[in-house]
Amino acid sequence: MNAPTARPSAAVAATRTLAVGSLLGLIALGLAWELWLAPLRPGGSWLALKVLPLLVPLAGLLKWRMYTYRWLSLLVWLYFTEGVVRAWSDALPLSRALAGLEIALCLLLFAACAWHVRLRLRAGRQMRAADPSTS
Repeated sequence: MNAPTARPSAAVAATRTLAVGSLLGLIALGLAWELWLAPLRPGGSWLALKVLPLLVPLAGLLKWRMYTYRWLSLLVWLYFTEGVVRAWSDALPLSRALAGLEIALCLLLFAACAWHVRLRLRAGRQMRAADPSTS
């Protein structure tokens, strides 16, 4: 029989909400940027497909899978790098501003994922320390 799982703390739930929100923001920004706001070519760009890898971790975040938070915290640096390159090199001021927004969302997502993992690991250690049957 499976033991009931403890409800996550408010801080863990907040980091999950922040991670999901910033991931959805990156997806929306990537689509809007490349299709309507400042595409590389008039009428939209195939570069909008860059958001497809961001759809993969969404299910894992919603299911509280710690492994997803860990690898997403590494994946997000690719998008951060793109934001830095485009903030430095794009000619359009709107595109540079969107790159700045992408950088901010990436940093927010990384911080949320890292903090989420840290809080969950700490809670797991505390539960093991408090359970005398694991000794």
